Amino acid sequence: MKYMILMQVRQDVLDALTAEQMQAIGEGHQAFMDSITASGEMLGTVALADPSQSKVVRASAGAPEVVDGPFAETKEFMGGYYLIEVESEERAVELAQQIPDAAIDGLALEVRPVMFSAGSDV
Repeated sequence: MKYMILMQVRQDVLDALTAEQMQAIGEGHQAFMDSITASGEMLGTVALADPSQSKVVRASAGAPEVVDGPFAETKEFMGGYYLIEVESEERAVELAQQIPDAAIDGLALEVRPVMFSAGSDV
């Protein structure tokens, strides 16, 4: 079964980390990617740019409107994801707990089953 592990990030939490902590997170993600690639559970991963670089397309009076996004009051944003294929939800949660973000107060990982997928990461 396929699962997406969504990385929920808070900029204020990241800003409070030391350079050494940020380096440890990066190294931890690399070790995690190496491990799940070797086990055959990795389908793909994406790290997203800061939300200040994003645009939001939404309907306005029945037509698409493009605005800078997301809203300024948003504290959490999706920082990226891992797309995995595992035998069970328990294994997906077990893998999510291995991601360095799981040990940092204020960050979160959402484990969600994939209902449909298409493209190169399937």
